[in-house]
Amino acid sequence: MSTKVYDDEGAAAAAERFTGRRATAERPLSTALAEVTLDDGRTVMVKRGDAPDELRAEAAGLRWLAESGAVQVPSVHGHDSRRLVTDLVPRGRPHPDAALDLGRALAALHGSGAPAFGAAPPGGPTEAYIGRAPMRNVAGASWPEWYAEHRVLPYLRRAVDDGTLSAAEAPVIERVCERLPDLAGPAEPPARLHGDLWNGNVLWGADGHAWLIDPAAHGGHRETDLAMLHLFGCPHLDEVLRGYEQVAPLSDGWRDRVGLHQLFPLLVHAVLFGLGYAEQALNTAKAALER
Repeated sequence: MSTKVYDDEGAAAAAERFTGRRATAERPLSTALAEVTLDDGRTVMVKRGDAPDELRAEAAGLRWLAESGAVQVPSVHGHDSRRLVTDLVPRGRPHPDAALDLGRALAALHGSGAPAFGAAPPGGPTEAYIGRAPMRNVAGASWPEWYAEHRVLPYLRRAVDDGTLSAAEAPVIERVCERLPDLAGPAEPPARLHGDLWNGNVLWGADGHAWLIDPAAHGGHRETDLAMLHLFGCPHLDEVLRGYEQVAPLSDGWRDRVGLHQLFPLLVHAVLFGLGYAEQALNTAKAALER
């Protein structure tokens, strides 16, 4: 990793610096992403980051997921506080066989474990991110207490402070947090999570495999990753789940707990995108309390 900050450096120059190859073409995809073709024919993805430690967290997460040997993730060529350079994943189409393999791979990833709930990837920062929202990685011994303190309540408070949720509405979600020890189901060991596993972060590769990008990796509960896939949809999700349970069957009642695990991403989205997600979080909390 470079320690020098290259504020004015373009995507092509960053790709050259971290790969040691000459750039022959650059194609901007957005204000933050560009594809850069190198002189050996490879194409890499160059991502620009603005927030402190944003790219350090992403790079550490990709490496931690790769170290499991379970899932397909793009290789990291290098990063600093402004640029992250990774391999480009050539796109294909979703396929049931790839979804089945993804489920098996996720089960193996989760089973590779983490030191604690809230543990950051090795080399990753405590102050990390999920999307554009801050996410604090602080270790805890008990999943219900840790999940409430570090994954639900911080975003609930932020939503109330921003006026997205009213102070009168917050107690519904607070009551779910209080009841989590009873609602959480059987105790699980800390799993190695992707952490932001919505459909947009699952790329169906031209090689017939599913690839994972943009992690918010940390130690957590394995049902959280699967709840994220349910929340925003995933092609051939039934096949993903079938493959998962072939390797690591889920605990009884897991479908009833999907909403509990969705409170975290719903509140993150309420903070980032507003009222519609806040209302969904409230409805999800009310449903959990009625169980």
